[in-house]
Amino acid sequence: MATVTVGTARVHYDVEGSGSGPALLLVHGTGSGGSVINWGRTTPRFTPDRRVVTLDLSGADRTVDDGGPLTVETLAAQVVAVIEDAGTGPVDLLGFSMGAPVSAAVAALRPDLVNRLVLVAGWAYTDGDEYMRNLFTLWQRLGAYDPAGFGRSVTMTGFSRGFLNSIGREGVEALIPNMPPTPGTLRHVALDLGVDIRGLLPLITAETLVVGATQDATVPVENSRDLHAAIAGSTYAEIDAGHVVLFEKEDEFVRTVTGFLGSAAA
Repeated sequence: MATVTVGTARVHYDVEGSGSGPALLLVHGTGSGGSVINWGRTTPRFTPDRRVVTLDLSGADRTVDDGGPLTVETLAAQVVAVIEDAGTGPVDLLGFSMGAPVSAAVAALRPDLVNRLVLVAGWAYTDGDEYMRNLFTLWQRLGAYDPAGFGRSVTMTGFSRGFLNSIGREGVEALIPNMPPTPGTLRHVALDLGVDIRGLLPLITAETLVVGATQDATVPVENSRDLHAAIAGSTYAEIDAGHVVLFEKEDEFVRTVTGFLGSAAA
């Protein structure tokens, strides 16, 4: 465990695994559970032959700051600081959900720190998708007035109907508390509403893979297709899953990522 100061934030990060090739830095999505909730199960799949860095962005429980509004640029600066503090750059950078626009911003603004880029279930512009704008606005209201309803909405949109039915009622009920509407989570949701990285996408020069989830009911898959179209030379893959594709189709997700990144020793 380590921390690095970025503005008012003490940003928590961890480095696991070994290997002399490019490290893999995983950037989590919305939710105050941060890297533990997003990457706790998946990180060991990448650590046998490479170093894996996970961080907790502002709004996550293990990173402390002044509680102010967040922007993509603010969080991108935290990712940059972790890469530099950990001494692992340039890294292979993977961002999921909210972490995708943050990672894209890092690659655009600090190309010297990014070897290869993977954007999973991400998007470029919230106001361009009325569905997402209304969903995130609903989350804000549920977070303020109906915390239990917030958890159910996040679960319903985070996973495909088929997956939810496959794990049964007990499994679904166990998922609901994973993303409570804490002040940190709601700071992330407010950021989600304001995402607009369209001007940064032409600046990305890193070799890029965009991964969409065909049954995504949080960030509809068309947003991933748009990211791919806007990033010159990027490649694209789709996985038949809901938004939290790294949980719902873990094996296929890992194969897709490692197939693109290749050997860590390369």
